[in-house]
Amino acid sequence: MSVILPAILPVFILAALGFAMAKTGRAIDGGTTAFLIATVGTPALVFSNLATTTFNPELVGTLASATAIAISFYLVVGAIALKLAGLKLRTYLPSLAFPNSGNLGLPLTLYAAGQQGLNDAIIIFAVTSIANMTAGQVIAAGRSKWGRALRSPIIPAVILGVICAYAHVTLPAWMTNTLELLSSLTIPLMLLMLGTSLARIQVRGFPRAAALSVLRIGMGAVAGFTLAAVFGFTGPERIAFIVQCTMPVAVYNYLFAQMYDNDPEDVASLVIVSTVLSVVTTPIVLAILVP
Repeated sequence: MSVILPAILPVFILAALGFAMAKTGRAIDGGTTAFLIATVGTPALVFSNLATTTFNPELVGTLASATAIAISFYLVVGAIALKLAGLKLRTYLPSLAFPNSGNLGLPLTLYAAGQQGLNDAIIIFAVTSIANMTAGQVIAAGRSKWGRALRSPIIPAVILGVICAYAHVTLPAWMTNTLELLSSLTIPLMLLMLGTSLARIQVRGFPRAAALSVLRIGMGAVAGFTLAAVFGFTGPERIAFIVQCTMPVAVYNYLFAQMYDNDPEDVASLVIVSTVLSVVTTPIVLAILVP
């Protein structure tokens, strides 16, 4: 539990604060906040992390490839399961396909595998973020949004971050400080907005949310352990990859549901239920990975 609590508790505390703010008449504007997080906060977070990371060049390609294969697996299996269950792909498929590799996956990996594990986890987070901001946004919108998705600032943020890391570019102090401020705001704003929304709704369709949560984390475990073996990951990179794969539903899926009026209450319920479930599943995964 010493590994889990530092990552899980902040999520619930900030969501609870957003809940309390809404109950006292100080609710956050969901549309404006979602736009700010997706177009400013996340690119700053990704760029600043990548630009200051020391990469192992031999691992970057294999980690990125394994992550892309894992996401493809989630999309295919998730789509089949939703079709069989008669559920809307637009609403639920992004939640099944894109795990919370940021505000849960990164700190968990750091605690479990140290700085090298965190460096590896950032690569996985970058690939997942690009996929979520592009394919995930298109699916949630329910119509062609590829032009807008491909113009997402997350893509140049990743490219520039990797270039700076490989070229050992030292950013000026004013830029570093600005990026740190923007990055530090992103996750808290996201969770405050989630709590604000939850203050207005009840968690509905619990059996459905629970079943889909088990599917999300179960698919992650299958993909994580299988692909780690196929690609020969060992040590910190194996821990990083499997932990990232087995994370619950990413909060960004709720943001897109909010932006495109895509059953945000159902998606919020799935985020909460899967996150609570991860409190049980993550210690099991870590017990297997970390002696």
